[in-house]
Amino acid sequence: MANKAFAHKVWFDKDNLWVLLTDGRQISVPLTYFPKLLHASEKERNDFVISGGGIGIHWDSIDEDILVEGLLYGFGDRTSDTGRTLKK
Repeated sequence: MANKAFAHKVWFDKDNLWVLLTDGRQISVPLTYFPKLLHASEKERNDFVISGGGIGIHWDSIDEDILVEGLLYGFGDRTSDTGRTLKK
């Protein structure tokens, strides 16, 4: 992993996934980048674990895994046509 930031806290607002990193940065990503999260209920969204010591976030009930590294690089869901990838 090029950047050694790890997830410390995860939360949602109406339109975004927010992650507080161990280095103090907060990042947000539109839920539209992750269709499973976009279409999940509030209960399903909040039923996650920070995995691998902070390298990822896992939602068992909706079968979703997101790597912090991918968030830092601007990657969206790569398993769906509706996922987006930010250009560098």
